[in-house]
Amino acid sequence: MPILIQPDELADRLAVERAGASTRRTVVLDVRWTLAQPDGSAAFAAGHIPGAVYVDLDRELADHDVEGEGRHPLPSEAAFTTAMRRWGLRDGDTVVVTDDVGNQSAARAWWLLRHAGVADVRMLDGALSAWRAAGHPLETGEVMPEPGDATAHYGHMPVIDIDRAAAFPATGVLLDARAAERYRGEVEPIDPRAGHIPGAVSAPSGDNLDADGRFLPPAAMRERFAAAGVRPGEPVAAYCGSGVTAAHEVAALAIAGIDDAVLYPGSFSQWSSDRTRPVATGP
Repeated sequence: MPILIQPDELADRLAVERAGASTRRTVVLDVRWTLAQPDGSAAFAAGHIPGAVYVDLDRELADHDVEGEGRHPLPSEAAFTTAMRRWGLRDGDTVVVTDDVGNQSAARAWWLLRHAGVADVRMLDGALSAWRAAGHPLETGEVMPEPGDATAHYGHMPVIDIDRAAAFPATGVLLDARAAERYRGEVEPIDPRAGHIPGAVSAPSGDNLDADGRFLPPAAMRERFAAAGVRPGEPVAAYCGSGVTAAHEVAALAIAGIDDAVLYPGSFSQWSSDRTRPVATGP
């Protein structure tokens, strides 16, 4: 199933569906979120793809009642089912996720929807900037869709816990998707300790994108990950600060043809909070 959709293709699909010329449904989810501005609802209301539904990453793509699992623990299957239905999702829908940061927050929704068993989930390549650059319109205000009936069934994407993350570099490549300076331990804006999981390799998720915020072509992506030691058919896992941009890494690996990359959801926020776990610094 495709991972990306281009702005013109999405615009054409939406136009055909709104004209009643197709029985298929495409649902657009807008995941505006950054560490600096976690509440993206105002930005969404100021301008979004027509018909898109706002997704609250902190409330709907994470469960903050879970303790000891990092800053963004995965939501329960039941909670994610509730979120999917609020977004209006039905079985068989195509779902397109986007944001305004090159899909680095929207990838969390992409990963969770795939994990939940939604077959056709795509990211808008280039995100909202590409949509605007292609000359497509935005609308303002809130969007309240009719409730859907989709049900989450977890287990379609591989995950590891903290113990398996610790052991992973012995048998595979553990990628750190955070900025290189955080990996090296030079800065740490939010987590308890600075540095990285011993044995992990730096592969910032921002380097998955070109200057326009689009994903690199598959061949270039393969070269990027090969330079980090990733080989087709060999184990690879990804983490970040709290499991958000690590999902972007998993998507980038899939674009490169590596479809079985594993996510460590607890990521460095969980690891660095456990004082029994060693932290490495430097390149």
